[in-house]
Amino acid sequence: MISAFDLFKIGIGPSSSHTIGPMVAARRFRERIAPRTDVARVTAEIFGSLAWTGRGHGTDGAIALGLLGHDPATINPDRVAGYTQALAETGQTGLPGVAFAPDRDLVFNFKELLPRHTNGMRFRAHAPDGAILDEVVCYSVGGGFVESEGEAVDAGIEAVAVPHPFDSGADLLAICAATGLTIPQVQRENERALRSDEAIDAGLDAIRDAMLACIARGLRMDGVLPGGLKVRRRARRLHETLEASRLKNSRPAHEIMDWISLFALAVNEENASGGRVVTAPTNGAAGIVPAVLRYIVDFCPGWSEERGRDYLLAAAAIGGLIKRRASISGAEVGCQGEVGSAAAMAAAGLATVLGGCPRQVANAAEIAMEHHLGMTCDPVGGLVQVPCIERNAFGANKAVAAASLALHGDGEHFVSLDQVIETMRQTGHDMQDKYKETSLGGLAVNVAAC
Repeated sequence: MISAFDLFKIGIGPSSSHTIGPMVAARRFRERIAPRTDVARVTAEIFGSLAWTGRGHGTDGAIALGLLGHDPATINPDRVAGYTQALAETGQTGLPGVAFAPDRDLVFNFKELLPRHTNGMRFRAHAPDGAILDEVVCYSVGGGFVESEGEAVDAGIEAVAVPHPFDSGADLLAICAATGLTIPQVQRENERALRSDEAIDAGLDAIRDAMLACIARGLRMDGVLPGGLKVRRRARRLHETLEASRLKNSRPAHEIMDWISLFALAVNEENASGGRVVTAPTNGAAGIVPAVLRYIVDFCPGWSEERGRDYLLAAAAIGGLIKRRASISGAEVGCQGEVGSAAAMAAAGLATVLGGCPRQVANAAEIAMEHHLGMTCDPVGGLVQVPCIERNAFGANKAVAAASLALHGDGEHFVSLDQVIETMRQTGHDMQDKYKETSLGGLAVNVAAC
């Protein structure tokens, strides 16, 4: 089972695959070599998409933070710069006698690809004479998931017996039909194989609170995003404009779209600045599920904590299917795997809390994914800013439209959820590498990054 707590991870921006994953991998390597007394130096080499967009996505800093022992879920984003600067100045990792000088010991390999995934990393521990004492090759496969060479795919996901295993949308709908359970109820019963109901509720509430807190902080912040593109934050100003219109009772019919866009912009501006976000299912698409959640809280009658939990559980059921059957990695299948997946998850969650039956919920996810097929990942300057931030606003609005269309239907699918997920996988496989988070094609080369 892919748990809701596998998909929704609290961490820092700007990228789950390029920031959170490498930090996790580096921290694991630190823990692996910590008992040794013969290590004098650590080196790291990054490949493929990690190398091509690593500096813009903060991969260099993430590896440094991981080797210092920091965890994405607990690190204070406001102290990141201080930590990395101190390491650059001293080269000391905090492990006795173990040095890591980022300028010398981190290699960006732009020419070589490792066999399993484009987001490859190699960590090495060296003796004082330079001899290699230990080596680990691992991959950041999207959404903060990290797999090591020699491990099975999805090795980081706990293998447990669950009451309702499902490997396809058809399986999931068949379980719902046979048991009378809703999609979030199926996911919850499976989650119970790992946690108590109290722990599930507490964990889901923490994810919800982190998502809403990210929106709230994004609405307060102003200024220019880091990285050199000089992209100005827009969420605060748009929020002020919408509030002024509300007070004047001068509200155009499309205003609800502006609010949904606002919530997504707030999250992804926080992500772009290295703030605390929740992978949903990735950082690059982190604004969509929270934006639709906030839409439910603010604009849909009957909000309750239980509805919020059902929203996240339904989203997790769909996100888990997509990860298993295709990919949520922009470096592997393009932005359709990130924004498209997030829109499908949010649409399923919204259809659930608005009373949709399981077939309508699956239909909502299918509609949302279908209309993101073929979306490339082409970040300008290797930064998770242009076009990534606005794509989240559009993805959130598409999710609401998809849920509405599904709820106006009877759940009948012309295209099934499984068919659209498989189409996304095939499309990503056929997509040229320059359109998959390398900044070698698309907007990344047609827009000046200065």
